[in-house]
Amino acid sequence: MLGGAVTLGAGLGLTALGLGSGTVAPAAAGLVLVGLGIGVWDVSMNVEGADVERRLGRSLMPRLHAAFSLGTVAGAGIGTATAAASIPIAAQVGAIAVLSPLLMIWSTRRFLPRAAPAPEQETKGSGVLQAWREPRTLLVGLLVLAFAFTEGSANDWIAVALVDGHGSSETVGAIAFGLFVAAMTVGRLAGGALLERFGRVAVLRATAVCALVGLLLVLLGGSTPVALVGALFWGVGASLGFPVGMSAAADDPARAAARVSVVSSIGYTAFLAGPPLIGLLAEHDGILVALFVVVGALLLGLLASGATRPLTPS
Repeated sequence: MLGGAVTLGAGLGLTALGLGSGTVAPAAAGLVLVGLGIGVWDVSMNVEGADVERRLGRSLMPRLHAAFSLGTVAGAGIGTATAAASIPIAAQVGAIAVLSPLLMIWSTRRFLPRAAPAPEQETKGSGVLQAWREPRTLLVGLLVLAFAFTEGSANDWIAVALVDGHGSSETVGAIAFGLFVAAMTVGRLAGGALLERFGRVAVLRATAVCALVGLLLVLLGGSTPVALVGALFWGVGASLGFPVGMSAAADDPARAAARVSVVSSIGYTAFLAGPPLIGLLAEHDGILVALFVVVGALLLGLLASGATRPLTPS
């Protein structure tokens, strides 16, 4: 995780250099490093979170991902405040480039001690190639992809759906996005108790149905107030797929890192392919029609949810 943070910091530093000088090359190289650093960081923190969750014997991952949502809101708030204060964006990015690795130096010192591998595991390598051949790991990856697509579609397009699809003002579009993020955060804060009481599969299926209801209210509700209510249901429904998928991938501590990396890689394709796919459809048929593709993602999540049943460690 510290290595990912340092890579991210270096990338942000190059990006700040490109922004400050008005040149593309440093910014482009920096963004490559930012993506690499975030990927390494993300897998590492999910493996650590799953280890803490497993040792505590309780569902913790949704609350950790709620902190991610709160960090997104805080980042947006800081960006808004610094922009209002006319602080150049290069200075903003440069400051984050320095602060992120420093915070991780403090944080990683408090990680749980790494368990020594069992003798039979020492020569097996990372196990990533084997994980790519495991049906359960691939199904969990599809589940994460489906919920990531559901979440990412709202992040990128729910405001546009209110403005272009329902004729609302840009302020109302921003409110819809805020309601979605707030509902998703609340869903993650409350999700642990629900998972402990009802189990992963039942909760994931219920949240997929909740997201479907919210999506249909936004697309077919016919009015702005109904669409805003739909944003709330959509947010709650999208809240638990990603964190629960990470927990399921890490059920076996001996193979957690390899499986989480595979599941993350599959899930990230939703963020890579989802926005341009919906944008292409929206250009021809309108945003409300284009967002019906999310229904397919939710059905995929429903079908794959059974793969998250707890796995006995080997």
